[in-house]
Amino acid sequence: DDAENLIWHSQVPLKVSVFAWRLLRDRLPTKSNLVTRGILSPAAHFCVSGCGDAESAQHLFISCSTFGSLWALVRSWIGITAVDSTSIRDHFVQFTSSAG
Repeated sequence: DDAENLIWHSQVPLKVSVFAWRLLRDRLPTKSNLVTRGILSPAAHFCVSGCGDAESAQHLFISCSTFGSLWALVRSWIGITAVDSTSIRDHFVQFTSSAG
């Protein structure tokens, strides 16, 4: 799997690998995950940006009007072009492959 090879590459710092591994498996402490585990009440699942959607990893990294839009800025800063992906895994593979 391309994503697994990129995550655990020897030049990637361990903390980055662990974060990416958790991200791709939806194991980050997003509000939706905390609600699912009974840590937060269901009323507290809204995105921290105030956009009104449920805060999930997919939402924060891909579809949030506030945070998801930052990827276009990052791509322009580092000089890569890419098509916006609709899944975290596709986005991760595309972004890391394009960045070198």
